[in-house]
Amino acid sequence: MIMPKRSSITCLSDKNELTNHRARIALAEKGVNAEIEYVDLDDPTEDFLSLNPYHTLPVLIDRDLVLNQSNIIIEYLDERFPHPPLLPVYPVARARTRLMIFRIEQDWYTCARNIEQGIDVEQSREKLKDHIIKVIPAFSQMAFFLSPEFSLVDCTIAPVLWRLPVYEITLPEKAKPVLDYAHRIFARPAFKASLSDEEVEMREEFYDI
Repeated sequence: MIMPKRSSITCLSDKNELTNHRARIALAEKGVNAEIEYVDLDDPTEDFLSLNPYHTLPVLIDRDLVLNQSNIIIEYLDERFPHPPLLPVYPVARARTRLMIFRIEQDWYTCARNIEQGIDVEQSREKLKDHIIKVIPAFSQMAFFLSPEFSLVDCTIAPVLWRLPVYEITLPEKAKPVLDYAHRIFARPAFKASLSDEEVEMREEFYDI
């Protein structure tokens, strides 16, 4: 369920990039009343270039604060809007969550970007499929990834699973726990609210769940 609206924040975002989608999922899960402004990095405005010296997306603007790294943005949102929490309370569990996010970024996101950029496409498809298959047990233990509650790990995983048809990846039958997990995530109102029009078109059959 999407939480009540509580604040006005601006998020500058790409329409179809993994870490940008992750930031939009976190915003929606927090129920933040954010203005999403899509930016074309091939034709950026002077205002955008002055805001972010690295010329990257996403960018989160909260009053005088400007953040330009997705990991920092999602953790800031979790601290700025503590309910519902998207990180565990205890330090050991938090460290494990951050390590899993790092692992997904290094393994899953690298393969996904290679596919999108046409780099070693077949090899990257197989690698990404293998990375997902290796963690099948983690998807069958609880409603969310190794957790009874939705977390920043789920925010990080969901953009990749949403794009699997675009990547021309079909998971085997033994990956049913992953597919069931994906359906639960895709049915969440916050996930639907996070999608750009371009992302909706990737899997329109799920948008009306």
